[in-house]
Amino acid sequence: MLVVTTRHLVRAGLWLVVTLAAVAGCYLVLGAELLAWVQVLLYVGAVVVLLLFAVMLTRAPIGASPDLDRVRWPGTLIGGGAGLGLAALFASVYRWTEVGRPAAAGTAERLGEQIFSVWVLPFEVVGVLLLAALVGAIVVSRPDIGAR
Repeated sequence: MLVVTTRHLVRAGLWLVVTLAAVAGCYLVLGAELLAWVQVLLYVGAVVVLLLFAVMLTRAPIGASPDLDRVRWPGTLIGGGAGLGLAALFASVYRWTEVGRPAAAGTAERLGEQIFSVWVLPFEVVGVLLLAALVGAIVVSRPDIGAR
């Protein structure tokens, strides 16, 4: 909640680090250690550092913005009420049932087995899509390459 409600851009990035680290903690509690470490390495380590560098290297105002000084109480109250209502609805519908989990569901061996046997085609398509996005970002960001 503090990521979107703070008035300082750098503080929002730091709160994002805290939020993503908490998500990694949730993965640890669920027993998915590999997913927790991937969360820490990719999101907390790389994406947030990239976000902070992008914020600091732009000429955007760092302090409080006059556009954001107003507190929007009606939207805050409606959004909070809707969130609490949905949480109460889900809690009453699902009644905290415990679901059994297969023994090898969260291991790195099982994940690799699934990715490279069952999901190999979507894995390759995502790789090609990410490569195309990287090449497109380079072409867009370099005016001497895009002008040719």
